[in-house]
Amino acid sequence: MSVNPPVILWLRRDLRLSDHPALTAAVALGAPVIPVFIRDATVEALGAAPKWRLGLGLATLETSLRAKGSRLILRQGPALEVLRKLIKETGAKTVYWTRLYDPEAQQRDSGVKEALKAEGIAARSFGGHLMFEPWTVETKTGGYYKVYTPMWNAVRGREVDAPLPVPARIPAPEAWPGSDDLDDWHMGVAMNRGADVVRPHLRLGEQAAQERLAEFIATWVARYDTTRDQPHVAGTSLLSENLALGEISPQQCWHAGQRALAEGKAGAETFLKELVWREFAYHLMYHTPHILSGNWKPDWDGFPWRTDAEHPHVLAWKQGRTGIPFVDAAMREMYVTGRMHNRGRMIVASYLTKHLLTHWQIGLKWFEDCLIDWDPASNAMGWQWAAGSGPDAAPYFRVFNPVTQLDKFDKKGEYVAQWIAEGHRSPSETALSYFRAIPRHWRLDPHDPYPSPVVAADEGRKVALAAYENRGF
Repeated sequence: MSVNPPVILWLRRDLRLSDHPALTAAVALGAPVIPVFIRDATVEALGAAPKWRLGLGLATLETSLRAKGSRLILRQGPALEVLRKLIKETGAKTVYWTRLYDPEAQQRDSGVKEALKAEGIAARSFGGHLMFEPWTVETKTGGYYKVYTPMWNAVRGREVDAPLPVPARIPAPEAWPGSDDLDDWHMGVAMNRGADVVRPHLRLGEQAAQERLAEFIATWVARYDTTRDQPHVAGTSLLSENLALGEISPQQCWHAGQRALAEGKAGAETFLKELVWREFAYHLMYHTPHILSGNWKPDWDGFPWRTDAEHPHVLAWKQGRTGIPFVDAAMREMYVTGRMHNRGRMIVASYLTKHLLTHWQIGLKWFEDCLIDWDPASNAMGWQWAAGSGPDAAPYFRVFNPVTQLDKFDKKGEYVAQWIAEGHRSPSETALSYFRAIPRHWRLDPHDPYPSPVVAADEGRKVALAAYENRGF
């Protein structure tokens, strides 16, 4: 056993070195630090795109660690078994990690902490993935916030911890334990040919995330309150990709937004609100974990949504061939970039759940497989918000009209032209990229005629409203 036992730093969705409370605390102990990532059941369960993006993030983090004289140890198996083995190999007496809030991670981490402490190991979790821990934000009468705006008003004036610097050095052990080879994990195997199409649109790692934030603050944040709704404009931060894996912290984004607001960039307040919207999703997931798999409002349990994921209308939606340009453009953007514009996410979710009366769980699972910025809390809340079954102060009978929405936010048709090739003599490169990204068995071609709507905008609204009325909503 080492005279100065090392600290195991168990990394998960915190793939950065700056503003990392667990890392900072580990380094402060003065002992060697062994960063570890464990491929356990939660990693195995990831969809194709988020698992691939995680692999790329781990490779980037490994480079950053080596620049500090450290490295990343990769192991597979149940977390507790892996940690016990590493403790035995290294003589470690301490394990630190950053908290997660989904029910599966909560159960796993509680079990790990209890078991290790019983064995004399100092096991401790830290914040860092959220600005406000879910148990620290309560209504005046007690309990969690079920509506966003009151939560925003409650936390907008709270002090958010200043970001922590990157440690000057990360002490290394005299001998490193063995590690798997990341290439042998084949994290991107399910992406197939789509990986080559999506890869140029990614910004990997902490440095790229910081550069992305700086570019956004300098260029777009002043007008963010309006540009965020224009899908043809690069007016959003795109930081969801990096926040999902903790390549940047929400605290770092918050303080950048606050500085911009102090400089008179009015749109920065909307950016701050979006950061709290993310927190709201996590608080709901923590307090009501059933939001991930069942209707948040139980009176929707009997609603007659279509549950056939292979229905022709659902397939048309998945393929971006509904005949509704806004819906189709947004779906194709996702296949080419791994992301989807926020306005597009609302439109495609509303169309699936209301015009096509298809269960939100089908859409949630599809996004879970296709988005490189997939996040369990935001994905679940977003889908239930759009479907009407979730926490939403607006009326459940709101049905977005994808035709008028397109006219409002993409008057010149730039977004549609960017992503839809059919019917255009000289399609854009991005529109053609869609056909290189999708599964070959779909047998789609840019020379195919553009389809007629599977369900027209006005017709779908009438059907949805009739279904609500028949259920007594």
